[in-house]
Amino acid sequence: MTAPISLSRLPRPSLVDAALAAMRERIASGDWPVGQRIPKETELAEMLQIGRNTVREAVRVLSHAGMIEVRQGDGTYVRALHEPATIMAQVSHTSLRDHFELRVMLETESARLAALRRTARDIRRMGAALKARGERSSSSDLARFLDLDASFHLAVAEASHNDALIPLYRYFLDAAREAALSALVEHGVTEPKLELHERLFQAIEAGDAPRAVRAARAILQPLIAAFTDGKSPGTAAARSVRKRAAQERHKA
Repeated sequence: MTAPISLSRLPRPSLVDAALAAMRERIASGDWPVGQRIPKETELAEMLQIGRNTVREAVRVLSHAGMIEVRQGDGTYVRALHEPATIMAQVSHTSLRDHFELRVMLETESARLAALRRTARDIRRMGAALKARGERSSSSDLARFLDLDASFHLAVAEASHNDALIPLYRYFLDAAREAALSALVEHGVTEPKLELHERLFQAIEAGDAPRAVRAARAILQPLIAAFTDGKSPGTAAARSVRKRAAQERHKA
């Protein structure tokens, strides 16, 4: 029988962890709003009752996480209220339906902007990525196929030429890939066909933004339908939603 662990033997948070917790709290509470310069290293050391080396390490961690920005010769500024990695971890733990609904928002706007802003180089890149993706066969490597599929969708996002959307989409891709893998392997959802992706590409190439939006939505709608109301892909409710998705694909 395992002996109970004494409270005195439990690991205690390090000074760096304590400093990080205190600084995160100041940022999250609004004491240090986004865009404001935080106190200098010496001031932080005095405020938190820790050494300057500990403050320096905490600043390094928060800077790497994207919450603060160190500007040489100027100071350290708050960039975000929360750590992007933490937010994406939360996204990764949402339901598949919630995940695919979020993806629709990103994909449809990417497609709309791509149709309006794509260049000849963008068209070549999307075309090459779509050709490489192809249609998945039963014998093909699923992980490899999902990587190729992600490359095409990233090429669409990059054709939007939106400097905020593109890095967000890149950051989102890992979660998107894992959700797609779960849907295909664990839930038996069918991978959206090459034909739907070709319709998206053709709409963007033609500069038809409304058609591109419909095509992007048609790719993901069956995935949302499969998980609507917690139903499995074979239920009558899901079939009903898939019927509406088929109508959406016909419009595209």
